[in-house]
Amino acid sequence: MESRHHERWSHRRHQLAHLLKPHSHESAQKVDSALESSAEGMRALWLSLAVLGATAVLQAAVVLLSGSVALLGDTVHNAADALTALPLAVAFVLGRRAATRRFTYGYGRAEDLAGIVIVLTIAASAALAAYESVDRLLHPRDIAHPGVVALAAVLGFIGNEWVARLRIRVGRRIGSAALVADGLHARTDGFTSLAVLVGAGGVALGWRAADPLVGLAITVAILLVLKDAAREVFRRLMDSVDPAVVDTGEVALRAVPGVLRVTELRMRWIGHGLRAEVTVEVDGGLDLRAAHDVAVRAEHALRHAVPRLTAALVHTDPAPGPGAEDPHRLLAHHAGSPPG
Repeated sequence: MESRHHERWSHRRHQLAHLLKPHSHESAQKVDSALESSAEGMRALWLSLAVLGATAVLQAAVVLLSGSVALLGDTVHNAADALTALPLAVAFVLGRRAATRRFTYGYGRAEDLAGIVIVLTIAASAALAAYESVDRLLHPRDIAHPGVVALAAVLGFIGNEWVARLRIRVGRRIGSAALVADGLHARTDGFTSLAVLVGAGGVALGWRAADPLVGLAITVAILLVLKDAAREVFRRLMDSVDPAVVDTGEVALRAVPGVLRVTELRMRWIGHGLRAEVTVEVDGGLDLRAAHDVAVRAEHALRHAVPRLTAALVHTDPAPGPGAEDPHRLLAHHAGSPPG
């Protein structure tokens, strides 16, 4: 009786919450949310492409004028960073497509493939910067107009920092690991632009080796960015989820009336959203409809507790009773065996 009263009060409290803050879990709203996330990501990409593209063009003109290999490395890196917007844009467009009989989870994984392209692009820019810097150390040449080089370096820093803030802010808001990684990439590019400023100052003071040495320092910075970006992309490809998110989900599930125990909770990112697979233990005496109601309440609680969770598949297990058979005995011979 007390349990029924608690459930009735929980239901009324939730109805009141809906009146104060209405929401829906209908599939149409899920699609609208995905489209909105992709559209916001696309706007961030095109803005960053325009800013970094303009920065790279201006820097390229100064490279031709001055012959600075440090600025060349920074220019190549900025151009590569601008071009990473293209695979991400393709991924965002693909992510809008509905699931099919072949791609039953949709096309959200396209963004993870774009992340691989970004990592390869960063690696290529590091290789080019290293080659040009070593070549300039072996074959020293003077650079012209160090003051103009310094100005181009400052412009590079400003452009990259603006783009970094935009990409990181939008990427975190829409749940895009690739966009956040690209924002971190742009932020480091900004600091490498300041390194070019140091090299130009060294050349102005008569230290000709300052320019290629700064070019090598930029290469090291690019490699550090490569490590961080590769780690982020690898984690997403391997279905990594923040353990704190899993903890939050388990706490919400255990608070659901009728849930005796949470035996399994798995989550994975698909595009900008999380999907969950849940197994909860319920009273073995419940009929099918009552057990289903517990599963629905569990999914509902999980959707409220975990940000960016788009779907959850909840399975209910009967709690073991005295002398009761294992409800999974039919599957016992499949334990540990590969599917197929």
